[in-house]
Amino acid sequence: METKYFYLGNKDDNRVIKIFRILFGAACIILAAFWLIFNFKTTSNTGSLWITIFFLTGFGFYQIWAGSGKAERYIAIGEENIMLKKYIFLSHLNIPVIDTDKIELFPLKFLFHLKSGKKVLLRLGTMYYDINEKITDELMLYCEKNNIRTEIIHEEI
Repeated sequence: METKYFYLGNKDDNRVIKIFRILFGAACIILAAFWLIFNFKTTSNTGSLWITIFFLTGFGFYQIWAGSGKAERYIAIGEENIMLKKYIFLSHLNIPVIDTDKIELFPLKFLFHLKSGKKVLLRLGTMYYDINEKITDELMLYCEKNNIRTEIIHEEI
């Protein structure tokens, strides 16, 4: 069984979109730098201008981060482990088979119970429901192959 990747959201492989994201992020940072320089030259320092500068700078860095392909959320199901990247700014979480006690499968989330007592929650979106079903099927196969307890919990949505 090879490692299967499932993206948890919109996956833009288009190179043009990535380039535009990077350019738009750079333009936001340049505009924030211009306003920062302009703000030092004027005598009125308003709070809303500083909020705008911080927002444009943060949004610009996010666009560059997303354009470089590092802001993708995914679950990768391999033979011996599951890799989760739940948050765009943090690294992925590796869950090996030997550390997994049980997996609870809900319609829009998965709860991984580890043998250490820790629980890892992965929430899914409602927009890409067909991908959620594929992930559920692969997790069921993974659990059957590795003798991991599973519990399917049906909730009213």
